[in-house]
Amino acid sequence: MDSSGEASASVDPTPAGAQGLLFGEDLTEQDAGTGYRGTTACRVVGITYRQLDYWARTGLVEPSIRAATGSGTHRLYSFRDVLVLKIVKRLLDTGVSLQQIRTAVTHLRERGVEDLAQITLMSDGASVYECTSPDEVVDLVQGGQGVFGIAVGRVWREIEGTLSQMPTESLEQDDPEAVQAGDELAARRRARTAG
Repeated sequence: MDSSGEASASVDPTPAGAQGLLFGEDLTEQDAGTGYRGTTACRVVGITYRQLDYWARTGLVEPSIRAATGSGTHRLYSFRDVLVLKIVKRLLDTGVSLQQIRTAVTHLRERGVEDLAQITLMSDGASVYECTSPDEVVDLVQGGQGVFGIAVGRVWREIEGTLSQMPTESLEQDDPEAVQAGDELAARRRARTAG
């Protein structure tokens, strides 16, 4: 976040929906017991499995539903984890340092759904700033600091649409190798071991 580490909480007098792409998104929390395997998260976010594995092992973005506990187990990422992964990818693409991204990720994890919907992350390529109102965005840009912005609510909608087409996995499933929609490889493995 900015050098003080503080995020301002100004009240936005703009009518709801006036800044729909930046602020005021109507978002709903996703099912906390349903998640996405690492391969699905990689596909949606646009990263390699190696990057995902590194980020999980270094604590940048760990799966909040199920961590890998050994050979043959699968990490299970929540919707919110995938959202944070996408934001990390976008920040990395703009040249933001991993140290600044870690700070931003820590801050985003502390926020509730309503708070996330109101955040726009701005970056000058070196630092990440949190803006919660259109006035803060304008002030940052006029000050010459903001070059790149991520409207978290907009990314949320994008991820929500993409993930609706992807296979999910539930914690309640007894068999970790349960067949998912389109998971032909898991079906072949089971058929081979059963026969």
